[in-house]
Amino acid sequence: MRPAPSHLFPIVLAGPSSGGKTTVRKALLQRRTDLVFSVSATTRSPRPGEVEGADYQFLAPEDFESLVRDGDLLEWAEVHGELYGTPRSNLERAWAREAHLLLDIDVQGTRQLRARQPDALTVFLLPPNYERLVDRLRGRGSEDVETFRRRMRSALSELSEVERFDYAVVNDELDDTLQAVEAIVSAERHRVKRLNPVVRESIRELSESLNRMLNAS
Repeated sequence: MRPAPSHLFPIVLAGPSSGGKTTVRKALLQRRTDLVFSVSATTRSPRPGEVEGADYQFLAPEDFESLVRDGDLLEWAEVHGELYGTPRSNLERAWAREAHLLLDIDVQGTRQLRARQPDALTVFLLPPNYERLVDRLRGRGSEDVETFRRRMRSALSELSEVERFDYAVVNDELDDTLQAVEAIVSAERHRVKRLNPVVRESIRELSESLNRMLNAS
């Protein structure tokens, strides 16, 4: 893989299951042309309405394990008994489009991705309260009691990881959440370590012009 362009850092949205990551991700992709969604690979079965290649790459366990063996995943983890991972090719495709790769992954995956892509921007989306989290989990309608309890235990574990993230946003009203995430991305793009080629070229031209003037005087 070629070196990462400093101005095209991956953007990670993570948080408890049913915390609203998918809704926020879809809204961001509708609002911005500088984002490319990272379609994760998974061994779980599609949920109603999910589309192959758009929501997930649905793989047989042996095909997923082949990607792991070949080193073709940026991160992967077992979540609720199923395997999830991010193909390396997703990042290359985003760079080719001069865009940020937008990832909707879990806390385990975020930790692995950060180890491989230290420049990643990580945002933890928090449910506004316990009642909202439980309502969202129950709203799926496809969860049996044991699955529901497992997701609640996972949520408790994930909340203990918040301080490892760059930012945390309470996901209550969607518009407020989108404004907060976009403000974070805008601020990060202006950090000196992430200067894009246009700004670097402007600095170079200004420096050369000033040097010429000083040397001519």
